[in-house]
Amino acid sequence: MQWSYRLVSGFLFLASVVGMAFALYLEHGQGLNPCPLCVFQRIGLIGLGLISLIAFLHNPVSNVLKRLYAFLGTLAILWSAGVAARHVWLQSLPPEEVPSCGPGLDYWLDTLPLKSVFQQVLTGSGECAQIDWMLFGQSLPVWSLVFFSVLAVMSLWQLLRKYQSAPVKRLRDKY
Repeated sequence: MQWSYRLVSGFLFLASVVGMAFALYLEHGQGLNPCPLCVFQRIGLIGLGLISLIAFLHNPVSNVLKRLYAFLGTLAILWSAGVAARHVWLQSLPPEEVPSCGPGLDYWLDTLPLKSVFQQVLTGSGECAQIDWMLFGQSLPVWSLVFFSVLAVMSLWQLLRKYQSAPVKRLRDKY
């Protein structure tokens, strides 16, 4: 069975929507405030969702455009997976090695240049090492990493798989 480009793009979009809906449910329904690393993970997931939606709606015929959309989506979700991996690593540190808590993300965005905000967030803070939610003995960043990794594999498959060449219609064939 050949999965169409459009079907996979639609699935990636829906998976992104479900992932964001769950994150917003945890934030607003369960009262879990996202740490800076969680916010950065959401950025990549939203990026994958938007790119997949555009690819789904556009449904390009050109293999070059198919690969461009898949490449951009893969970059976005790899960003999320990388940040989630960093988050898991921070949570695995012994308490004495966890970086100290600093000001919140809102303060950083108001007072620091964007490059410095990225550096501060990616180094992590004590609030990112705190485990607030678990399922089957694993923290939310672990489950996020698993989810993002599955989406990254699908995006990479979408990028690297062989596509049938679009039929080229010649003018002389028309007449």
